[in-house]
Amino acid sequence: MRILIVEDEIKLANAIKRALELQKYAVDVAYNGTVGLDLAIGENFDLVILDIMLPEIDGIEICKKMREEEIHTPILMLTAKGQITDKVTALDIGADDYMVKPFSFEELFARVRALIRRPTRTTTSVLKVKDLTLDILKFKVKRDDKEIKLSTKEFSILEYLIRHKNMVISKEQLVSHVWNYDADVLPNVVEVHIKHLRDKIDSPFPTQLIKTIRGKGYIIEEE
Repeated sequence: MRILIVEDEIKLANAIKRALELQKYAVDVAYNGTVGLDLAIGENFDLVILDIMLPEIDGIEICKKMREEEIHTPILMLTAKGQITDKVTALDIGADDYMVKPFSFEELFARVRALIRRPTRTTTSVLKVKDLTLDILKFKVKRDDKEIKLSTKEFSILEYLIRHKNMVISKEQLVSHVWNYDADVLPNVVEVHIKHLRDKIDSPFPTQLIKTIRGKGYIIEEE
């Protein structure tokens, strides 16, 4: 899952980035509203964490423009302001949730998980396809009740494929959602990760879950 942080307090933005990366998310950061708006509209994210008070373009305007562009990515507004009017304004123009600084990372993680689950209507932390389960809170993967150890990127790729099961996912989509914006990722890097993932979740078992659609990408199907 890929998250964008738009926050002009550099130390706070970097601290949130590091904390979320430890939670297995791919994270991009913008330190002003102009760059934040460009990324939010031009790239694909699963969540945007957006400060209200930003230089150049404020968070309220970014939120408005995203919704005007029919971008329905969940938005978590982040601000030092605590007035009711600020909360109402943020929610009225399309934000999905609101947090007042300072806050605990535990609360932030919980809100992030809730917002990321919302679009896919997932009501549980455990994703399942056939005999494979993936627990997004405990970062555990099991197939046929056997626990499988995955790297962070392998876990993220598998999560994305399961969330979009029965859909063909291109290498470009995986790069866009699993790696950071500034990561220099070549298509063969995706192929290597897919091979390692198959070695762990497919090869030891009688049926193959990850299928290659030649020239298009990968799919996990559930009949």
